[in-house]
Formats: sequence, structure tokens, C-alpha cells
Amino acid sequence: MNRRTIWIAALTASGFFVIVVAGIVLIPRFLYPPLSATDLHGVGNAQARIELQQAQFRLANDARSSILQSCVGLLVVIGAAATWWQVHVSRESQITERFTRAVDQLGRENVNVRIGGIYALERIAKNSAADRDPIQFLLGAYVRNKLQWRVGAADGPEHPTAAVDEQLPRMRVRAPDVQAAMGVLGRRPRSRDDQVVYMSRVDLRSISLRDARLTGAQFRHTNLARATLAGAQLDRTDLTDADLRQTVLQDTNLNGANLSRAHLQGADLRRADLRGADLRGTNLSDTILDGTVLTGAEEDAATIWPTGLNAQMRRELGIIEAGREGNGPSGSA
Repeated sequence: MNRRTIWIAALTASGFFVIVVAGIVLIPRFLYPPLSATDLHGVGNAQARIELQQAQFRLANDARSSILQSCVGLLVVIGAAATWWQVHVSRESQITERFTRAVDQLGRENVNVRIGGIYALERIAKNSAADRDPIQFLLGAYVRNKLQWRVGAADGPEHPTAAVDEQLPRMRVRAPDVQAAMGVLGRRPRSRDDQVVYMSRVDLRSISLRDARLTGAQFRHTNLARATLAGAQLDRTDLTDADLRQTVLQDTNLNGANLSRAHLQGADLRRADLRGADLRGTNLSDTILDGTVLTGAEEDAATIWPTGLNAQMRRELGIIEAGREGNGPSGSA
């Protein structure tokens, strides 16, 4: 604390003390002033006059005690408020320090240190609602910068690749920090206004995100080949032109998802929920659709289905042809 703050605090305390003393001395005297001879003029008995004066004095003392108790109570409240504020400021300072340290860890060369920083950010997000959005943005940027999949760039990758690289190590092996960051994003606390997770044009091949909560996320042109997304909440996600070949999507919620032009060859969609999904131009050849819910899903002439799933069977499953009257939401192309 600087000298000016100390002086202000001292003057405030002195002023409060003066007001309290003045109140204790003056207010009872104003409310119950001592009885004068004029006030007692009509009382002939000396003993009665004494009793009246003593009663007036007791009333003044009672008022003084009440004022003193009120001041003590006020001081207790002020002290509690000051303590709370001090704790609050201290907590905010600690969170800021932890946040700064965790961000610094993300830039270290040692992958274990980076993972530690990622999990530290998750702890901060759980304890501080105000920091959740910045942490989500920070981790999203970290993943996007770490494993770009620059579809459409002059020197960008072929998308989809000619074949799925089945020799590529799982994400937890080839980039454990990215696996950790995506895991944190998939476990982020629920809130009324969840922010969108932006993961478009990212190389997420062979990542494991079982039961992740990524509702409304953006995965446009992202490579998710051989990923494990079983039980994930991917409803209303944008997976336009995403590479989902050989991806495990068992029991996954893809309700209302945009899968237009996505590549799902060989994906496992058993018991997945694709109600209202946009499947225009989607390649679903060799996918496993046992128990998959497709009611209201939208197809077009470019949609490729597994062998044997003819038009009549698709109608029975509730799949809608694009452009047909009464169809569901088409989603963006």
C-alpha cells in the first residue's frame, strides 16, 4: 500500500470514530434530555422527582447502548465485507498468476510441460467462469496452429488423401499435447451461451474424443480419418467436406449435423443419431449403419450409400430427397 492510500484509510477511520463518539454522546441527550426544574414543576413529591430523573437517565443510557451495539454490528459487517473483498482480490490475483504461468508453459519445448499447462488451464476454467471463453479460444488457436490442414492453399494437402494412412500413430502418441487440448475442449463446463469450437482445416487424424461435448463445433474440411468419436455430442456440428473415413462414430449424436460432401467411407455409424442431418453429396460407401437413426436426413443425387441400401429402403428409414416438398433443413453447402 502506498502512503496516499494509508492516509486516506487513516482519515476515513478517524472520521468514522468521531461520528460514532458524537452519536453516542449527543443522540441520547437529544432524545432524552435531563429533566429540568421546569419539567418537574408539577411534581410535588421529592422522591417522585428523583425517580423521574433516574428513569430519564436510564432511557438515555439504553439509547446509548443501542447506538453502541449498532455501531459494533456495523463494524463487524464492514470488517466482513473488507475481508471478503481482500479474499476476492487475492483469488483474482492468484488466478491471473496461474493463467500467465500456464500460458507460458504452452510455449515450452518439453511436451510434458505443455500438457501440464493445458491441464492447468482446464482447472482455471472450472474455477473461474470469466476465464472459460478466453481459455477455449486459446486452446482452439493452439490446436489450429499446431496441426494445420491447409485445404485449398497452393501448397496445401490433397483432400481427401488418396488413401487413409493406417500407419500414422494415434494422436496421443504423435501429438499428445493436441490430444490433451482437444480433450479439455470436449470436457468444457456447460453454460447457457456455449461458444463455438472452431476446428476447421485441422489435421485431427487418429484422435480419440470419446463422449466429448462438441455441440455446434466447426470442422469444415478437417481431417478426422480413423478418429474415435464414439458417444460424442456432435449435434448441429458443421462437418462439411470433412474426412471421416474409418472413423468410429458408434452412439454418436449427429442430430442436425451438416455432413454435406463429407467422406465417411468405412466409418462405423452403429446406433448413431443422424436425424435431420445434411447428407447431400456425402460418401457413405462401406459404412456400418446398424441401428443408425436417419429420420429426416437429407440426401441428393450425389449422395453415395452402402451397397444394398436402395431408394425404397431409404424412404422407409425416413431419409428425404433434397428439394422434395416437406424436407428438413438443408444446411449450408
